[in-house]
Order: sequence, then C-alpha cells, then structure tokens
Amino acid sequence: MSHASDNWWLTGFVLAICAGILLRIATGLQGKAPFIRRIAGLNAIDEAVGRATEMGRPILMVPGIGVFSIIQLQALNIFTYVISLACKMATPIRLCVATAPLFALARDAVQRAYSAAGRPDQYDPTDVRFLTEEQFAFAASVSGLILREQVAATFLMGEFYAESLIFAETANRVGAIQIASSTQITQTPFFIAACDYVLIGDEFYAASAYLSREPVAMGSLIGQDYGKIAFVLLILLGSLILTATGNLHVSDTPLLTDLLRLKQ
Repeated sequence: MSHASDNWWLTGFVLAICAGILLRIATGLQGKAPFIRRIAGLNAIDEAVGRATEMGRPILMVPGIGVFSIIQLQALNIFTYVISLACKMATPIRLCVATAPLFALARDAVQRAYSAAGRPDQYDPTDVRFLTEEQFAFAASVSGLILREQVAATFLMGEFYAESLIFAETANRVGAIQIASSTQITQTPFFIAACDYVLIGDEFYAASAYLSREPVAMGSLIGQDYGKIAFVLLILLGSLILTATGNLHVSDTPLLTDLLRLKQ
C-alpha cells in the first residue's frame, strides 16, 4: 500500500497526458487542424512517384524484415499512400515482404488502395511478393529485383538490419530516388549516407497522421508530444531542485527520487 501511495504523482501525470490527448483530438474534430512541422522525407513521396512515372519504371516498397509487428503495419500505412499516388499515375509497383502473415495483409492493402482510387482493374496480385523469411536470401532477392527491373524509386520503411545498406547501395546503383526509415537506430546512419531522404525517430510513427491529416490521428500525435515535453520539463525541474538543495539526502525527496529513477 505504501508503494502505491509513493507513486500517486505518476497516476496524476498519466491522467494529465491522457486528458491532453483527448483535448487535442476534440480540437481537431472541431476543424482546428494542429500544426505539424514539415517532414522532407514524406513531402518527397510525390516527387519520387512522379519521377517513376516519367521514367516508366516501377516503384519498390519494402516494409522491413523480422517478426510480424506493429512496425510493419505502420510501414503499410505509409505504402498505402504511395500506392494511391502510383495508381492515379498508372505507375507499376512492387511490394516485397519477408513475413508470411504480412503477405495477405499487404495484398489486401494494395487491393483496397486501387479500389479507393477508382481503378480496381489495375490491381495485379503478383505486384505483392513474399520472397523468403531468411535475412540475406531476402536481401539477395530484393537486390536482384532492383537490378532486373531498374526501379525508379524505393521506399524502405520498417525494421532493417545488415541488409539495409545492401538495399540502399543496389538502388543507388540503378539511380533510384530513395526514401527510407528504420526503427533500428544503428541502421539509420547507413540510410542517411546512401538514401536521398530519411525519416528519423518519431517521424516514422508520425507519418500516418502527417499524410492523412486525419483529425483524430493528428490530435493524438500532438497530445503525445505535449506529454513528452511535460516529462522533460519535470526531469529538468527535479534536477534543478536536487542541485539547489544539495545538502538533502536523496531519500528526503521521494517524489523527485522516483521521477529521476534513483529509487529501486
């Protein structure tokens, strides 16, 4: 019981964040669209699709590797927007997946995108390809496809590991414009070095709201950002108070101790 009472502030903090998110969602539903800063990588999607259309070459999309997860679903959300643009311009697409459960979802997402664009007749099930779940076999298959079909644009979004540079260098070899993002922070430098545009950190997760401009998604995004700002400010405030009251023992300030994660 004492443990619960020591953490009352945490409950209040979480409730305040939830209230902020709901408030921003309500504001968005009223037509007051919040401001989201420009994300160059997402704004370049139209440019990449347009270039592929002019060159008459396909667009390649890869939603990462690894086990089926929310990360791959987020990548599919981004790809749905790309596919809708490609459909309007009659640009061929190639969507390669390395996870069996994602294969059916990817086909359904592509079919829905073509139907939403009013061109269901252009949908070709072979545009979505399940290659293999083996990491470097998948890397070799995708690289071969890039070279054979001379893709004009590549979208690499999701969880990537050592194969990230293989994809990026191969696409660079055929002159493709590349937009990439990896949830593995160790792979981000490779994408930055080899790709034209890179989504870094939370930009990947904010992409759906940024592209759709849907009020609920944008309100939720802004509300979470406010929560992060509040958390950072609390940490800074706690650090300043502990620094100013250096003669006190850490145990004398349990709230700040918990906030700074000093209490076991």
